[in-house]
Amino acid sequence: MPEFAVANLVAVFMDTNVLGMLTQKPGVRADSDACQAWGAAVNAQGVYVFVPEVADYELRREFLLTGNADAVTRLDAYTQREPNRYLPITTSAMREAARLRADLRKRGIPTAAKEALDGDALIAAQVFRWCEREQIPASFIAVATTNVSDLSRFTGKSGVALQAATWQNIVP
Repeated sequence: MPEFAVANLVAVFMDTNVLGMLTQKPGVRADSDACQAWGAAVNAQGVYVFVPEVADYELRREFLLTGNADAVTRLDAYTQREPNRYLPITTSAMREAARLRADLRKRGIPTAAKEALDGDALIAAQVFRWCEREQIPASFIAVATTNVSDLSRFTGKSGVALQAATWQNIVP
């Protein structure tokens, strides 16, 4: 598994499962408590922590489906805790996601069912678009995920692959 030092990163983007652990009620699961301590350590080092809109959507829809209003409140609080933490999907990100997904499917490397929206493609697109807008090389960004293999398949226009790692391998 790839390992990244937070000191070498400008930003970390959260995938849905990691966002779920970060917003879990404290004291319920040891792995979520450890992830929350990790998230606080990343923040303490001044690294931008982003919640892509699609990750919020995927997690929120499950909380709403199960009627977990407390979890929705914790998710809202987490996404609003830092200014600009929540990263809305833009038209350019949607178009980049379509390009990324089509590129992988043409090469026979699907990351989701043909009919699926593909949240991983959307997260990758948001990372690459943010990097372009901020003029920061993608090599200074990591996505915290539980699905490293799918996310690391995406490559930006510059030819740089998306850096994806489990939260445990993004070391504060």
